[in-house]
Amino acid sequence: MSLALVHTRARAGIAAPEVAVEVHLSNGLPSLNIVGLPETAVKESKDRVRSALLNAHFEFPRRRITVNLAPADLPKEGGRFDLAIAIGILAASGQLPGDALEAHELLGELALSGALRAIEGVLPAALAATRAGRSLIVAAGNAPEAALARDACVHGAGHLLEVCAHLRGESRLEPHPYTPPQITVEGPDLDEVVGQHQVRRALEIAAAGGHNLLLSGPPGTGKTMLASRLPGILPPLDEAEAIEVAAIHSVAGLQREDFFRRPFRAPHHSASPAALVGGGSLPRPGEISLAHCGVLFLDELPEFPRRVLEVLREPLESGRVAIARVQSRIEFPARFQLIAAMNPCPCGYFGEARCRCTPDQIARYRARLSGPLQDRIDLQVIAPRVAQTELTQPASGEPSSAVRARVLAARRRQTERQGGLNCTLSPAGLQRHCPLDLEQRNLLNTAAERLGLSARAFHRLLRVARTLADLDGSAHPGTEHLTEALGYRVALTGR
Repeated sequence: MSLALVHTRARAGIAAPEVAVEVHLSNGLPSLNIVGLPETAVKESKDRVRSALLNAHFEFPRRRITVNLAPADLPKEGGRFDLAIAIGILAASGQLPGDALEAHELLGELALSGALRAIEGVLPAALAATRAGRSLIVAAGNAPEAALARDACVHGAGHLLEVCAHLRGESRLEPHPYTPPQITVEGPDLDEVVGQHQVRRALEIAAAGGHNLLLSGPPGTGKTMLASRLPGILPPLDEAEAIEVAAIHSVAGLQREDFFRRPFRAPHHSASPAALVGGGSLPRPGEISLAHCGVLFLDELPEFPRRVLEVLREPLESGRVAIARVQSRIEFPARFQLIAAMNPCPCGYFGEARCRCTPDQIARYRARLSGPLQDRIDLQVIAPRVAQTELTQPASGEPSSAVRARVLAARRRQTERQGGLNCTLSPAGLQRHCPLDLEQRNLLNTAAERLGLSARAFHRLLRVARTLADLDGSAHPGTEHLTEALGYRVALTGR
């Protein structure tokens, strides 16, 4: 047989499109040509494959070898195709049975010795192979991650010879067992926080409704400490969310240590737009995609370049990031909860005797946050300096477990009522689930006119009020809920 077909998977965002590796042997001068839009690392695989086959004591065909990676218009990158190419050459030259290849997909980079090396992005490939009804053969180092895909048949191999023995039926590779990950809630606890009762309240509201939150206060008031405790009061990921989050981290070459815990990403303010949203010639997920289904914490928010902050605007609305390139358009999920912290002025001590910032300096500092970005932040809270008398007393606040119980109850009400969190309510959904009486309409109309609230800010105000009602167990938002929600909109910026 001079023609062989091997199934494998490419990488396109968190998708894993199928690639057919077609290997044809023909008469002519000995050569190995790879076609099908391969990039440099794929083209170099011919040298790795040749050495691996020879060192594994196989015969390398002294014929004209053509390897086609179909579809031809899909960019191929990395060393993930090495194993499929090597097996295709062996099958085309009659050293392996070709009929054993249809039920398998192969992924892995080959060392010159024939050993298999792990690759990035194996979990999306395992999910896709399972849907296609095929088993997946990967490097042993990738097997635990690939086996996270429930119902997947994953075989881990350490060497090319093990794969060949499996395909011949001589020595079967045992499927890697699926081990359900454990749900843990360990992490920083709210009972370690001294004071800051209003900020704790805002954290609970943000967690209950999935709202964005901005904290402002002088240095040392615990803004970062409080933000880092938000994942501890959020519910764990469900299995579908956990798999999607793990797939994003897999594509980025990262490992999830706690499978069901919501991500918490805190990039430095020197991060570039590409680092935040993702990019590169071969697009990779950025920080906002790595925070998918979790929390993105931006400390010292005004210190981020304005062009970096503006790239957050669309993902905050759509929950997705689209990266366009000449040959492709890649989408990454980016449904995250934004928590930000800032100082009230450049020196951080606004309102204290030691502050020397002029009104013009303060105005320029706060103007680094554009109006459209501020509109997308539902809760804006001032974190005051903690009194010295409180610091000398032991922390006496509620533990995260007690707050998490209320958050879970509020989220359960939202899911039963509308099938999602309040932060996702559409204007039509707000009309249906937030009915207002005449007094409440007059209150909101007056506030919107005096504060110059945009339609977006108005809707976000109603969503926060709906969450406050859910935390109280109320069927509909009351005037007290609307008033409290208004206080969070105007605390910092008057918007």
